Amino acid sequence: MPVDVPKMDTAFSKLGLCDALAFGVQEKGYTEPTPIQAQSIPQILAGRDVIGSAQTGTGKTAAFALPIIQMLAGHGALRCLILEPTRELALQVEEAFQTYAKFTDLQVTIVYGGVGYGKQLEDLKRGMDILAATPGRLLDHLEQRNCSLKDIDVLVLDEVDRMLDMGFLPDVKRIVEQTPKSRQTLFFTATLPPEIAQLASWALRDPVRVEIGRQRSPAETISHAFYPVVASQKFDLLQLLLEQTDFKSVLVFTRTRMGADRIARRLQNNGHTVGVMHSDRSQRERVEALDGFKSGKFEMLIATDIAARGLDIAGVSHVINYDVPENAEDYVHRIGRTGRAQNTGDAFTLVTEDDVRDARSIERYMGVAVERKKVEGFPYIYSALFDENAQPATAKPTSRLHRGMRR
Repeated sequence: MPVDVPKMDTAFSKLGLCDALAFGVQEKGYTEPTPIQAQSIPQILAGRDVIGSAQTGTGKTAAFALPIIQMLAGHGALRCLILEPTRELALQVEEAFQTYAKFTDLQVTIVYGGVGYGKQLEDLKRGMDILAATPGRLLDHLEQRNCSLKDIDVLVLDEVDRMLDMGFLPDVKRIVEQTPKSRQTLFFTATLPPEIAQLASWALRDPVRVEIGRQRSPAETISHAFYPVVASQKFDLLQLLLEQTDFKSVLVFTRTRMGADRIARRLQNNGHTVGVMHSDRSQRERVEALDGFKSGKFEMLIATDIAARGLDIAGVSHVINYDVPENAEDYVHRIGRTGRAQNTGDAFTLVTEDDVRDARSIERYMGVAVERKKVEGFPYIYSALFDENAQPATAKPTSRLHRGMRR
């Protein structure tokens, strides 16, 4: 730690963080800890295992990164492992640790699939204190004896429900078995179905529960609506919505990778600058798409649900669900990519006759009806979607014409 860090008396130092970390947080412009940080940091510093339940955008990464950096104190062996379900989340966590640890001599690195082994091998051989990793590539390194987990003091299992969805739980168990039983384990998941509850009871010792209300509805800063349309007119309606919308940056979600590629090509042919992000793209292509979208090089990012959770993309003015998500919770995560940090945002969802059941599931999950809108001047083909009896029981039928997007 540098000697010139001033004595701190802030909300973060009151949680037990040392002056250097409290100073680093203040330099980033954070003055008040979020609820997940306020509840988790003292428990982690006390050495307790934690089960945390909080949505993305709540400051969860800092909630575990800050106390871990303080507990590790200085450079030594590989003592902290953070498992993430996707490369993008692992990269994001590594970046956060690099930022918060800049006043220390701690070494941070990352391993993930889809890229060569060269730099990862160099980093592991050089000696790291903190490792962010995806399960598959980490198992490769462990099997090749490129690294050892025998000195792990703190294990973080993040976005565990995503790991379940992606079939990673067996790999996670194999990795956990290679860490010391005396470790401290931090476990973060939005939901706790039986398979995850079983993993938690196996991996954690007398954990503290930190639960920040499960987000069943979008932030109040987001205006969202359903746009009924027959399937053959979906792209035409998307085009008109874009023409009528004063947007800064648009995140378009599709269900499938082929669908994302197809929509991207059609939008590019119509003069839009577009990035594409899904699991069939190489890591280099995904990083370029995300960085290009963040920098403004691309006005749109077309993505599958790989971008729905966790990714911190500032300044998204609009989210468009070209395809309705099959999972109601994913709807909240998707449209939560806009309206962040007290900014306002808009979310449009195109709903075809095949999507009615999923649309109703979303409304039941949130406990509210979502307004149906029609775009003035669009040559709709008639569908039962537009009949009053196609509305969900909780929704008030609306015949109000859409008069342009909020500016």
